[in-house]
Amino acid sequence: MSGLQCLATENIWFDKHRYDEAEKHFYEGANGPSTQQQSSSHAGGDHELVSRMKSLELENQTLHKVVEEMRAALQKLESRVVVLEKTPASAAVPCAKAAPVQAAPVKQVNGDDDEDDDDIDLFGSDEDDEETARLKQERVDAYAAKKAKKPTLIAKSSILLDVKPWDDETDMAKLEECVRSVQMDGLLWGASKLVPVGYGIKKLQINCVVEDDKVGTDILEEEITKFEDFVQSVDVAAFNKI
Repeated sequence: MSGLQCLATENIWFDKHRYDEAEKHFYEGANGPSTQQQSSSHAGGDHELVSRMKSLELENQTLHKVVEEMRAALQKLESRVVVLEKTPASAAVPCAKAAPVQAAPVKQVNGDDDEDDDDIDLFGSDEDDEETARLKQERVDAYAAKKAKKPTLIAKSSILLDVKPWDDETDMAKLEECVRSVQMDGLLWGASKLVPVGYGIKKLQINCVVEDDKVGTDILEEEITKFEDFVQSVDVAAFNKI
């Protein structure tokens, strides 16, 4: 028997190192990282803990300094309070004595003064009353004239009307002519347009400006609906104060 045949018959495990490596990886995955990895993680955690402890020590030292400064300031304040409390009350500045008030000399009244008093008119003359009344009347007249010149504010409104015809055969130009023929004091017609409604029917949408004290929506609707041959109804689409 040759040497190769002998080796072939022998039961030898040439790939054992490969299987050992695979088994090692399997157990590492099942039981967690190896001891070296754990030690490296512990080392990193210890380093972070040390850095945090150092920062806490620095903060503690700073707080100690602040407390010492506050304590010194408090001691100074206490010493000043003690000094003030020991100061005697007699050290206060005495109030100055009030100077005696001298009585005003009394003026003697003579008979000549009585004669001068008789010449004084206590109630005034009629001429002063007339002058005062005249000045008052002039002021009243000037105020009334100034108020009359001030322009009076006129309240106005902008109204948008929807005028609907009877059908699609209605002459809309004639309808608009009839609407604009409504004229009255305080009414001013503006722009207009035809708006489709449906089934070939269009409504007239027309704008106007009115004075509130002179023209109202009821009067406008009543005057426009008088054109019964063209107008079916009138609605207020928008109403805005100017």
